[in-house]
Amino acid sequence: MSSTSSVLTDSSALSRFDRGWLRLEQLMNLTAGIVLFALVLLAVYNVLGRKILNAPVPGYVDWTEQFMATFAFLGLAYCQREGGHIRMDILVGQLTGRPLWLAEWLSTLFMLVLTSALIYGTWFHFARSFDLGAPLWSRDSSIDIALPLWPAKLLIPISMSVLWVRLALQLWGFGRAFRQNTSRPVAVPLIEDPATQANKEAHSVEGAGG
Repeated sequence: MSSTSSVLTDSSALSRFDRGWLRLEQLMNLTAGIVLFALVLLAVYNVLGRKILNAPVPGYVDWTEQFMATFAFLGLAYCQREGGHIRMDILVGQLTGRPLWLAEWLSTLFMLVLTSALIYGTWFHFARSFDLGAPLWSRDSSIDIALPLWPAKLLIPISMSVLWVRLALQLWGFGRAFRQNTSRPVAVPLIEDPATQANKEAHSVEGAGG
């Protein structure tokens, strides 16, 4: 099966950590996709139930709001690993060698600091919602059918923590690339021109079709 990933691998400890952490990221990303597909089916059932049986899904909006956190956050780390988030490729792509790896290292460091702050804030947001002495361990709930909100709130700092580890690995990778002044570092997403990206996508489709 073809792959569109630009992340290189080798036998180094960094690459082994990268591939090991990727398994968790892929599992989380797959879970997000399954939940999204389930919500589509739920929406279809809700519409048909309302129109045909006059029996829509109870608390449909509440369930949808709860599970939005799943597909909004579970794929963050995987997307970061593959370089799928918004990047200044036009600007950074003009750099080569150590200036490029330094720029990537600094931007990754900034994201790591920001993610650390988000983990801190979202964890306390969850803690304000969670209470072992309350019904369903929750101090707050959804409006319609009173679903506890703490599971969705807990999902955010967990996803951010997985992203934090990914950023730490990439910080290691860009620092290693800067030190070695290599043109093909491992465990970090490489900038590719549009033609290369299109070619990989075509090969990936051909592989899936075969």
